[in-house]
Amino acid sequence: MLRASLRQVSAALKEGRVTPTELCQRCLALIKSTKFLNAYITVAEETALKQAEESEERYKRGQPLGILDGIPIAVKDNFNTAGIETTCASNMLKGYISPYNATVVQKLLDQGAVLLGKTNLDEFAMGSGSTDGVFGPVRNPWSYSKQYKEKSVPKSHSEDEESNWVITGGSSGGSAAAVSSFTCFAALGSDTGGSTRNPAAHCGVVGLKPTYGLISRHGLIPLVNSMDVPGILTRCVDDAAVLLGSLAGHDPKDSTTIQDDFKPFELPNLTDVSKLSIGIPKEYHAPGLSSEILALWSKAADLFKNAGAKVVEVSLPHTPYSIVCYHVLCTAEVASNMARFDGLEYGHRSDTKHSTESMYAATRREGFNDVVRGRILSGNYFLLKQNYEKYFVKAQKVRRLIANDFVKVFRSGVDILLTPTTLSDAAPYTEFIQEDNRTRSAQDDILTQAANMAGLPAINVPTALSERGLPVGLQFIGRSFQEKQLLTVAKWFEKQVQFPVIQLEEVKRHDSDVYQHQKSASFS
Repeated sequence: MLRASLRQVSAALKEGRVTPTELCQRCLALIKSTKFLNAYITVAEETALKQAEESEERYKRGQPLGILDGIPIAVKDNFNTAGIETTCASNMLKGYISPYNATVVQKLLDQGAVLLGKTNLDEFAMGSGSTDGVFGPVRNPWSYSKQYKEKSVPKSHSEDEESNWVITGGSSGGSAAAVSSFTCFAALGSDTGGSTRNPAAHCGVVGLKPTYGLISRHGLIPLVNSMDVPGILTRCVDDAAVLLGSLAGHDPKDSTTIQDDFKPFELPNLTDVSKLSIGIPKEYHAPGLSSEILALWSKAADLFKNAGAKVVEVSLPHTPYSIVCYHVLCTAEVASNMARFDGLEYGHRSDTKHSTESMYAATRREGFNDVVRGRILSGNYFLLKQNYEKYFVKAQKVRRLIANDFVKVFRSGVDILLTPTTLSDAAPYTEFIQEDNRTRSAQDDILTQAANMAGLPAINVPTALSERGLPVGLQFIGRSFQEKQLLTVAKWFEKQVQFPVIQLEEVKRHDSDVYQHQKSASFS
């Protein structure tokens, strides 16, 4: 049952084959037995069981609130949750309990979803590995999979699982690991430069970044207001569409959300792709792209071509400037957003009593890690009076050029862009931490952050296993507010590639259902 899709488990709940309480207990038991993954910061066991009981009563009365009623989900720990700690994986907010729910959290609860807990991340979502939070790094469930163990050869006799595990990607690594390890059926992440799609690719799950303004940001602790969007992590494209339908739409508490009503949709089974035009951006053949992912990208393009779709090479000429532009804009907005953490109203406060200024300084020194402090310093430098025009304004102009590149390509008749999501499969933790956060983030965001700067919807679809037995995903980028088309194409592709299910011993012990999955010959 833990491996079922949202629609399957919803049907099972309606038919009485399983109760919300049983489902919740199974997920909680699996969270405990996979605690070594460090996917969760807070497990809200009491709250979850209470919500499951309430859901059970609704099912008994034959009045479920919707498809999500009774289904366990997890939320990244940078979304405010009333009554449950929200830490952003930082010392600054350790122990902070919000008085209100983020809009997306409230929408899930209003539809009867069961909130299992809050997932781990990089501190304040600044990172691409989920390794820099104060609660320690998240481990990729695939590190403990049969597929990876069969392919990985220890470099020495003393090397074991403890030193051979790989990262989840970030910053929503906890949410991706939670979905990948079957401890929940879906999870919320946030996506500012790829923070949902990157870990989705490394953990073999679907990661959707919706169009900017389609889902409310109210209650999401901001990183970069002009690029942040709540992200959706699920095990299949259909599930992402279900969650999107539950979350999208106008929110009076977020002025950047769309004014129109959003109509939830069911994805059709696409059989004919001959009317589709798929664009392959040549600039995404980026430095550092592994030969394995390049080959997979080419195979995917051929798959569409052989099925009758028009596949064309396109150019997004300002892509090479996007990572530098992103760094300037990101740090400038970070500097502004982090100013609220001063030790006065909420969060950590230093015991220093010399003066107000020294208390501010000590609070921020103790509450933020080096990565956050570094971005604050960079952002304040770019916003200095003498630098504002030279850096911030120029970066905004480049951002407009990047967005216009996408507009031109879509106006030329291209429906969907197909690109890699990451440069390679997941790196071993010991290798990943050799480089600093700034360098790693620049490398890892290169294929994903342009979609954030243009505000476009994008999705990672797990595609195949690498030679090391680790997941590799490809990214589809769509037109603004054309999520239905984007997800329909992604669903067709997902069906063609038949990505294999992770084989985890822990899950087998907790779930007796057996699902047979085979990889298609073209992506083996």
